[in-house]
Amino acid sequence: MSDCLFCRIVRGEIPSRKAYEDDLVYAFHDINPARPVHVLVVPKRHIGSLAEVGEADAPVLGRMLEVASRIATEQGSPDGFRVIINTGRIGQQEVGHLHAHIVGGPEPVGPMLKRI
Repeated sequence: MSDCLFCRIVRGEIPSRKAYEDDLVYAFHDINPARPVHVLVVPKRHIGSLAEVGEADAPVLGRMLEVASRIATEQGSPDGFRVIINTGRIGQQEVGHLHAHIVGGPEPVGPMLKRI
């Protein structure tokens, strides 16, 4: 999608602070970090959300998780981190391009979900 925010970042049309790049994924620091370590990992090819993936997307999904582990350690969260993939309206996905938030740092990231 030519007007997708993350597609434009991947193409270099919008500046980002790159953390990692290969043939399948691009990772960059969040512009409004919620934790000391907060990096987004996106597939270079546009995929709207996790709800849209199929069997053919397994290589890029695996790469996203492998890169998440590497980035978390390299960026200062070797004792653990959280990977968050918000999906759709209910999951509060804000950008219509599949992305994983890698969050961590020296302190625990807090509870997984607010209990209702």
